[in-house]
Amino acid sequence: MTLINKASFERSYRIEKDVRVKERMLLVLNVVYYGKVAAQVAREIHRSRSWACQWLKRYDEQDIDGLKDIPKSGRRPELPVEIEYKIKTILKESNQGWTTKQIEQLIVQNTGVIYHPNHIYRIVKKWGFKQKVPRKVHVNTASKEEKDEFKKRQNRYLWVYRTKRKSLL
Repeated sequence: MTLINKASFERSYRIEKDVRVKERMLLVLNVVYYGKVAAQVAREIHRSRSWACQWLKRYDEQDIDGLKDIPKSGRRPELPVEIEYKIKTILKESNQGWTTKQIEQLIVQNTGVIYHPNHIYRIVKKWGFKQKVPRKVHVNTASKEEKDEFKKRQNRYLWVYRTKRKSLL
């Protein structure tokens, strides 16, 4: 471990943008450079003593770089990129709308992965598709039989690819 001098540490503390890293640097500044007790400094910044010990240990091992967060990869997507591209092109090339259930079946057929319908909604929205919802029609124009038939019909939303339109302004 190479101990950097107090002035350069204070300078890097002032220019740090990340609030969490700045809080850890404040801990190190008070304990290492001003000689305060770690438990007392942790109490002053409303943190636990174990939190302070953990970050002081990381500072001892890795210097200032140890106070920064380690990047995490996160969960990998279950759909491979090639299959995702294939499904997107199938959806784009057809001029009909697709229901969420049909898209779910398409994903299951190609990958075997089963998603919740809410997640399929998010995926399809991320791919650039939008829901095609029928325009409202005046309620009193339909006959009684048509209204009853409509009530029996399942709720279905169709997905269509969102195209960019030029504004007329």
